[in-house]
Amino acid sequence: MSKPAACPFVPPFPAPHKTRSSFLARFVRSWMSWIHGLFENSYTMLMGEIRMPGLHIFIPNELPLVERVMNEAKAFPKHAMMVEVLEPAIGISTFTANGEDWEQQRAMINPAFQHTALAKTLPLMCDAARALIERIGTDGGERVIDIDPLMTHVAADIIFRTLFSVPLDAAGSAVIHRRFNRFQRFAQSGAVFRLYGLPTFGYKGRSEREARGIHEVFAGIVQDRYRRFHGAGEVVHRDILQSLFEARHPVSGAPFTVRQVMEQVSLIFLAGHETSASLMSWATYLLAECGALQQRMRDEVVHLTGERGFTMDALKAMTLTRNVVRETLRLYPPVAFLPRDTVCPVTMRGKPIAPGDMLVISPWLVQRNARNWRDPHAFDPDRFEEPDGQEMLKKAWLPFGKGPRLCIGAGFAQQEAMVVLAHLVRHFCLASPAGDKPEPVSRLTLRPRNGIRIALKPIGG
Repeated sequence: MSKPAACPFVPPFPAPHKTRSSFLARFVRSWMSWIHGLFENSYTMLMGEIRMPGLHIFIPNELPLVERVMNEAKAFPKHAMMVEVLEPAIGISTFTANGEDWEQQRAMINPAFQHTALAKTLPLMCDAARALIERIGTDGGERVIDIDPLMTHVAADIIFRTLFSVPLDAAGSAVIHRRFNRFQRFAQSGAVFRLYGLPTFGYKGRSEREARGIHEVFAGIVQDRYRRFHGAGEVVHRDILQSLFEARHPVSGAPFTVRQVMEQVSLIFLAGHETSASLMSWATYLLAECGALQQRMRDEVVHLTGERGFTMDALKAMTLTRNVVRETLRLYPPVAFLPRDTVCPVTMRGKPIAPGDMLVISPWLVQRNARNWRDPHAFDPDRFEEPDGQEMLKKAWLPFGKGPRLCIGAGFAQQEAMVVLAHLVRHFCLASPAGDKPEPVSRLTLRPRNGIRIALKPIGG
């Protein structure tokens, strides 16, 4: 298949300010979104520095420094402020734990992730993708819809099937979409107050209420099956949840308590669906803006799945589809900023960094830096077929982190997105309504501020 010219398209992102924001302006801009406080030099600097009340922040963007911070997990653990923000939603689970606690939890949950083996989960993903197509409907003509809640539903449905062996209904999906958006907004406000040395003024309590509302969607399943297994030895399904029940501490041999199971389930569910929903929403928008590239992807999907359906061999051969996912993750990494703590004194680029100082590795900045990427703000999935793009894929592409704390679900998320997007372009022509540009906001994850409106026209309709 010949390679046509790349889609000449620069998707929306907040216009950076000419100069560094004042103390007050930074507060106002960060209130809504972290990326709205960036200025022009943020996208080219090798290391930034911000002094906040009681907190000194460094932003290393030079690739060797990024590699060092991400690889030395014990010297640069997850920052306490991030742990505090996320604890209402996911407790002290493998994402927020540090040191020996993290190592022991990771050893306990590793067997559970055998259930996310890509060949094993492919049928579950295809079932959820077909359910998405049915929810949209292929009868009738073109319609314009907000794709974001639909992508939240399909992503949550896939992880629900993988965790619990049952699909997620529309009511549960609506609760998750609404409450997680609120949780992010309240957690963002509380974090901004904390950075400025202020009390959270009730925002922490609000975020905790929203987190409890999310947990209610699956708490009943967890508690019922926990009682049935630990009380009567009953195995309802062989899935991730069952593996968490059977996990044992590597030293004491103790199982997870029901609360600890809830924390691990909350992490797997929230991280697994929220980041994937972000990825798929932005990828749908990018495809909707690029008709020729969308048609190339549709041709690839039809050619590879025409008679055999969605097999692992077909999926592995979907080069363009995979590159669309990679490029979406480069432009819109679901987690745009990764805060780390400093345990021992270090020096980076001649600047002394003391214990307790915050280091922030930013996939958003590293992946949009012209030192690393040609036309860094442009959407060009074909860049990964070129030598420089392949090289930067190894060095300057970190939407799932890097090093020992690389996201354990990275392969799962990318396969899930490929399956859903492939089903979508096979059944619909996608278009972005004229003048309708989504606005990315960066809180805990990178989501569209007011949704993403997409025109969908059934193929052949």
